[in-house]
Amino acid sequence: MVDKLLYSDDAKTISGLTIKEDNIFSYNGYFREPGLVENMAQTAALRMGYEINRQKSDINGDLKGAPVGYIGAIKGLKIHSLPPIQSELITEVRFENEVMGVLLIKAFCTCNGNAVAECEMKIFVKKD
Repeated sequence: MVDKLLYSDDAKTISGLTIKEDNIFSYNGYFREPGLVENMAQTAALRMGYEINRQKSDINGDLKGAPVGYIGAIKGLKIHSLPPIQSELITEVRFENEVMGVLLIKAFCTCNGNAVAECEMKIFVKKD
């Protein structure tokens, strides 16, 4: 549910998604609520995969995938509007804390400069 990495540092990651009509979460010309939640979670996963590959690779130099994560809790979910298909969703995820494999994030989505959705999430990261 992301198609580009726009920015990433230790505190935040920003992703982009051009919403297509054939997206599983597109319906009646709009990107629906479950897609917005999944986009925020996938932006967090994008950061984890990016950081893993930026810092190290395996012996062969091959890229590694992001660790598997599960949404454990969603708090304060606000859907301000539904973005139309063919628009670009910009999502910023701020990493607030990590304790024992649980990430606490705050996420905020915009479309054409307008607020679309926001929430806090706890994401459980599966250790190998």
